Amino acid sequence: MGYLIFKALHVIFVVTWFAALFYIVRLFIYSTESAEREAGAVREALLDQLAVMQRRLWFGIAWPSAILTLILGGILFAYYAFIFAAPLPVWLLTKLGFVIFLYGYHLACHKIYKQETARIFKYSSLQLRVWNEVATLFLVAIVFAVILKDALDPLSLILSSLAFTALLIFSVVRLAARKKNTVPHQ
Repeated sequence: MGYLIFKALHVIFVVTWFAALFYIVRLFIYSTESAEREAGAVREALLDQLAVMQRRLWFGIAWPSAILTLILGGILFAYYAFIFAAPLPVWLLTKLGFVIFLYGYHLACHKIYKQETARIFKYSSLQLRVWNEVATLFLVAIVFAVILKDALDPLSLILSSLAFTALLIFSVVRLAARKKNTVPHQ
């Protein structure tokens, strides 16, 4: 019973972590677009409000969820490796590989957060829109690894996840280009 409770909590915090990762990059996009506005009170009010939203999301949801996901995942790993005394299957090792890269993505988002907090906007809104789709790559790859288990070999899993994400990125770039061509300049 304890294992299932830890597993349920792990899934809950994975979901909240991904929600935070998806939303924080949207807030980066809004901040970047606000910073491009003409200097004035409206621009500063937008940047101030978005900074508050970013801080609350990042430190109130994203970091706690990432940490609890790691702790609960470690507990599940311990159950699997030591209590169940089962050999580690390829799907689990593949998932752990993607999770390591996901934590790298999280740390990269933290770097962007710190830059934007200092009002340094190094990336365009289009670059951030593409960056937002990277989290989708990890979500797809991790879910496929967990659900399909050994039905897909690791290479097929990686290639199918990359193809899916490439399609998403292509769609985002096309939509952004179409939006840019249809919105009148102000």
